Amino acid sequence: MQKPSARPRGRKYLKRAIGIAAAGAAALVIWCLSLFMIINRYEGLPKSGTVQPADVGIVLGAKLWQDKPSPALEERLNLALELYRTGAFDRLIMSGGLDVEGDATLTEAEGMRDYLVSKGVPEEAIRLDSESHSTYENLLFSGRIMKEEGWNRAVIITHQYHGSRAQDIAEFLDYEDVQVQVADSKVLNMAYHRTREVLAYTKWLGEKWLLHGGKNPGID
Repeated sequence: MQKPSARPRGRKYLKRAIGIAAAGAAALVIWCLSLFMIINRYEGLPKSGTVQPADVGIVLGAKLWQDKPSPALEERLNLALELYRTGAFDRLIMSGGLDVEGDATLTEAEGMRDYLVSKGVPEEAIRLDSESHSTYENLLFSGRIMKEEGWNRAVIITHQYHGSRAQDIAEFLDYEDVQVQVADSKVLNMAYHRTREVLAYTKWLGEKWLLHGGKNPGID
């Protein structure tokens, strides 16, 4: 009696594997495009641009160049300075640790403070978070400073491509009445940063899922 050939079965498994791979690739493309659209369309919160008075402004850090804010970081700081001068808040938190891969000897928070002081902001109006090395830590540690000071409401300041993730993290950490103001950039390749942000946002959503498995760290 002739044994059934293994070839039809092998072809069947190959077709199934190809189908699964194609479905996975399609799902990945849809996921990336959906996140890219969310990132690209983000306009800040409130979208009208009318900031409600808050206790403090939080500037999310970026690279220093030889202990000075990079041109991109200056854009965030200039937006914070504009909001400060219009009375949106009268205190600020600079959030960012030491970039061990760069040439700075100051933390991002220290470099940002020095820039704002040079623009006329009183040093006593500025608190520093010099320990954070991610957006999650920026907002976690800044939230702890707010709790120590008895501050309840914040305006978070960053670049447009980064705003949606910053808002999601702040909401996860139970910030009250979340507000995010975003700077457009004349010095950054925004297409590159928005594309890269898809990966960063995906990583954050995975971390958030893991954090949900335990106790929400909040800002306690």
